[in-house]
Amino acid sequence: MKKLFGLLTVVALGLVLGACSNQQKENSTKSGADKKEVVVGLDDTFVPMGFKDDDGKIVGFDVDLAKAVFKLTNQKVKFQPIDWSMKETELKNGTIDMIWNGYSITPQRQKKVTFTDTYMKNTQVLVVPKSSGIEKASQMKGKVLGAQEGSSGYDTFTKQPEVLKDIVKDGDATLYASFNEAFIDLESKRIDGLLIDKVYAEYYLTKADKLADYTIIELPFDSEDFSVGVRKDDEKLAKQINAGFKKLQENGQFKEISEKWFGQDVTPK
Repeated sequence: MKKLFGLLTVVALGLVLGACSNQQKENSTKSGADKKEVVVGLDDTFVPMGFKDDDGKIVGFDVDLAKAVFKLTNQKVKFQPIDWSMKETELKNGTIDMIWNGYSITPQRQKKVTFTDTYMKNTQVLVVPKSSGIEKASQMKGKVLGAQEGSSGYDTFTKQPEVLKDIVKDGDATLYASFNEAFIDLESKRIDGLLIDKVYAEYYLTKADKLADYTIIELPFDSEDFSVGVRKDDEKLAKQINAGFKKLQENGQFKEISEKWFGQDVTPK
């Protein structure tokens, strides 16, 4: 009897795992454009693109923009916080339908995902305490630098080593899961500078009323294109999102959302 019960348990477990596997396979092959509900993967600490407010609700520029795009096709949107360093893996596995959270186009990422049209420009900057007296990147020689793991900023840091990598302490950056954690260490002076998206730095320091306490230093890196990343074979969803961008720009909603979060229209010119 015990053997029979054990056998039935194994069979039942196999059926459950098989069903989950089939569901995951379906999610990874079905276009997001054909789903009633799409799942957006994001780092829920990346202000002002997508983050949790004081009530724990996920808000932000990208959140509002995604909702507006999919409202045009009567699709619901679920926002799924993910480990940013695993974003492409989550996308490939079908646990999310797209990466939409200040996601920059890079050659490495283009090998893994299909990108939509650019919807916003961004640059990487160096943030240091004003009390440090640092006013340019070259003054970071021997200093401790922080960066986010899996970020486009860290990718650029490694590809253009002459700017910071060749001069900072240990020839590398201290990596953080989120910029929130990095800012805590910057404020505590456990790191001397932080490589970060300009859009994040300006919003975070302004909201925290600490803009006057820090220096934001422009770096000789190329500007970045923010885009939405979908599965490599899901061009249908990419085209749908692009059509949504165009419609929102035409009817003025894109501008309204931009001015709400940035005080200006950030539509790429």
